[in-house]
Amino acid sequence: MRGVGSALFVGILLMIAGTLNIIYGIAAVSNANFFVNDTQYVFSSLHTWGWITIILGAIELTASFSLFAGQAYGRVIGIAAATLGAIGALLNVGGTHPWWSLGIFAICLVCIHGLAVLGEPENA
Repeated sequence: MRGVGSALFVGILLMIAGTLNIIYGIAAVSNANFFVNDTQYVFSSLHTWGWITIILGAIELTASFSLFAGQAYGRVIGIAAATLGAIGALLNVGGTHPWWSLGIFAICLVCIHGLAVLGEPENA
């Protein structure tokens, strides 16, 4: 089956992204000095975005563990989580760390591609 190696790689990327999202979410909820305090939020506050980031990180972790087990849940939820991560990264490009956001966007695109080609038959 084509794409098993890239699925393992995507699982590792999702595990790293999920762990980082949980750490950043905890920092946002606990009022850490990592985030700029002058930031204006359109929808809500830093605490709300922190909880959203924690939940997204947990979803990414469960998707990565499911990918390691070879289940379809990891593929579907991994594509959804990587898509949400890419959208979030694009929304943050105008912030204080634009290159970091573009890097996260690129990683999310690699994850989506790796999961999309998983299971295609090999050309003989």
